[in-house]
Amino acid sequence: MSASIAIQILPKVDTDAEVCRIVDDVIAYIHSSGYGYQVGPFETTVEGESYDELMDLAKECLKVAVRSGAPKVSAYIKAVYCPEGEILTIDQKIGKYQ
Repeated sequence: MSASIAIQILPKVDTDAEVCRIVDDVIAYIHSSGYGYQVGPFETTVEGESYDELMDLAKECLKVAVRSGAPKVSAYIKAVYCPEGEILTIDQKIGKYQ
């Protein structure tokens, strides 16, 4: 792996149920992407070989939230990128805790 992102999607909607429904739609999109990912209580971590592709995925996550009914959405994104080497994988970081 040469890149990893953690993305937290925050749709501006009226109820917690709507937040969960929209975030579920975003997670379904991430799942359909084929990238390795791990869902956490605050964010979802996605790993891959291409930083640009992961950033495109993050951009699309916001659009998925809007298409799912959020009139406004915010996102917090963390990224790690190592173009000439490897990064720690999700499993290397948290596998011992699973």
